[in-house]
Amino acid sequence: MAALVIAEHDNDTIKGATLNTVTAALQCGGDVHVLVAGADAAAAAQAAAQITGVAKVLHADAAGLNHGVAENLAAQVVAVAQGYTHLLFPATASGKNVAPRVAALLDVAQVSDAMKVVSPDTFERPIYAGNAIATVQSLDAVKVITVRTTGFDAAAATGGSAAVEGLAAVADSGSSSFLGSEIAKLDRPELTAAKVIVSGGRALGSSDKFNEVLMPLADKLGAALGASRAAVDAGYAPNDWQVGQTGKIVAPQLYFAVGISGAIQHLAGMKDSKVIVAINKDAEAPIFSVADYGLEADLFTAVPELTASL
Repeated sequence: MAALVIAEHDNDTIKGATLNTVTAALQCGGDVHVLVAGADAAAAAQAAAQITGVAKVLHADAAGLNHGVAENLAAQVVAVAQGYTHLLFPATASGKNVAPRVAALLDVAQVSDAMKVVSPDTFERPIYAGNAIATVQSLDAVKVITVRTTGFDAAAATGGSAAVEGLAAVADSGSSSFLGSEIAKLDRPELTAAKVIVSGGRALGSSDKFNEVLMPLADKLGAALGASRAAVDAGYAPNDWQVGQTGKIVAPQLYFAVGISGAIQHLAGMKDSKVIVAINKDAEAPIFSVADYGLEADLFTAVPELTASL
């Protein structure tokens, strides 16, 4: 029995979500192998070989595999799927794009958003925006799984010494091609990787107030900035700051929810945070039900005072 983790990478380094997925794969039992498919991705393959717990790295290199084009990457995974009992992807935008294609090509069911490995064929996953946990069993010979990375600790990025084995890359399908991307340059930690997050809600009232009140606190804490869906829909914060069921799933060490009521959609994206601090003037706000520390106060007074005291 062996599990294959499909790595997310930029051809030079391995992305953090892959480390959490390796931990999930180790809990499935058997050896854990990692597939690094890209273009000129030898550095990423060597980085994957250093991950603790990885027994082998499979490296496929071709221009058609650059940027993780879904059709080609899915075909590459299927080409090496024989002999593996588990194929694991991080439950990220990329993983959710490729995994269903692999499951369809293999004619098996997919286990989505696995947050706990009960046994090699049984997993727990959230349903109803995280308000209930379903235990699902897969009897398929090959289990295709997307892993909710917040449910698993990251494997150590160093300490391993796996062998790197070259693979023949699949032919470019020609059905799609990568045209370009616009990458936002962040002065702050990336939201899903941040240890501290300061999030704001619709109560801030405007994008100017969002920046004026929250940015100084985030600067003091070295935190990433997040937002509720209501704040994003109102135009107070950019789309990639959204935390929640339809945004990003986060689990930082410390999460500040400022002026956020705590709708189910938002709670689904952050309630696994280690420590949650809520600031809201509404004592009945649902956010207080999940908060470790709650402050019933006007955020326009409380947040500047908190920032000044740090």
